[in-house]
Amino acid sequence: MAETITLRSPLDGFAFTALHAAPQGPRQGGVIVIQEIFGLDSYVTEDVARWSALGFEVIAPSMFDRQQKGFIAGHDEQGYATGLAYARANGVENPVADVQACVDALKDKGPVFLVGYCYGGTVAWRAAAQVPGLAAVSSYYGSGVAGLADLVPACPVICHFGRKDAHIPADQVAETLQKAHPDVPVYIYEQSGHGFNNDGRPDSNREDAQLARKRTADLFRANA
Repeated sequence: MAETITLRSPLDGFAFTALHAAPQGPRQGGVIVIQEIFGLDSYVTEDVARWSALGFEVIAPSMFDRQQKGFIAGHDEQGYATGLAYARANGVENPVADVQACVDALKDKGPVFLVGYCYGGTVAWRAAAQVPGLAAVSSYYGSGVAGLADLVPACPVICHFGRKDAHIPADQVAETLQKAHPDVPVYIYEQSGHGFNNDGRPDSNREDAQLARKRTADLFRANA
């Protein structure tokens, strides 16, 4: 069962909330889960539970607490518009600092990993280059990743994109990333669109989602 905790940004001291789950069984490390633009919704809580069940201590920060405490939106037009506005208002420095606060809360207990989805996928890529203390990062369908290809990750990173993603040209992004960082694996999932880690969503393919999760877990364990 996840609980709500409060952490403070090292940037401005802002207190933000986060979901926290203890590891089940022997501790494998810490995992930070970064949300999509819809807040800490049911898909995030399901992901927190999955990582906890694998033996990881999990923290999922509420990234838009500065805009609206405890924000959760539906995956509809209104939720998308509000989440996108909050993402823009949150800027670049706030999410990186919030990730650092999560790393600081976990780092004394072992290796710290990060996985991010959509908005969180872009945050994950940036954090890999700018947040000290991360052992490995898995970035899912971050629309801003290609535009940040000049950043140099300080830890191992893998990236996931759906072939059917109407928002992200998978081949073009993969080419950009591979040219800048040939050592970064970029996986394209043929049966999936955007948000395919969200079980039950129209763009989700179960086999693709399970394969991406396995690759992410394998990356984390290899860098433990």
